Amino acid sequence: MPQSLSNLIAHLVFSTYHRDLLLTPEIRAELFPYLTGILRNHGCHAIQIGGVQDHVHMLFAISRTVTAADIVKAIKGSSSSWINERWPNGRRFSWQSGYGIFSVGQRDIEIEIRYIQNQEEHHRKVSFQDEYRELMRIAGIEIDERYVWD
Repeated sequence: MPQSLSNLIAHLVFSTYHRDLLLTPEIRAELFPYLTGILRNHGCHAIQIGGVQDHVHMLFAISRTVTAADIVKAIKGSSSSWINERWPNGRRFSWQSGYGIFSVGQRDIEIEIRYIQNQEEHHRKVSFQDEYRELMRIAGIEIDERYVWD
């Protein structure tokens, strides 16, 4: 087959270090377009990006030329540097070291979009930790909580 094609949709979730409430509405308003640019620069396509004060959700199509680990490293590394430059506050901003990334079927894209768009409302009732536990359960991933939170 002379042509390589792919359609891999991923839902990526990661938190601020210690789930610190640092992602203000002002930062998020600029951060989400910045994250879209990182994806585009790596040949990926942003479908929906959202989040709240302590974490981010990204739904995107992964380029056939990049691995999930490489795009996550680029996203977190570039964006944390950018936040530190753009909003210096006397302490170093960083993301948690880990992340969750899950495949999304074509039929579930609209559900995931609405879920990410509804983060503000969702987190009036559910903590990030409880949300993350549920995402892991749905994905069939067992977690050891001694190593999940930093």
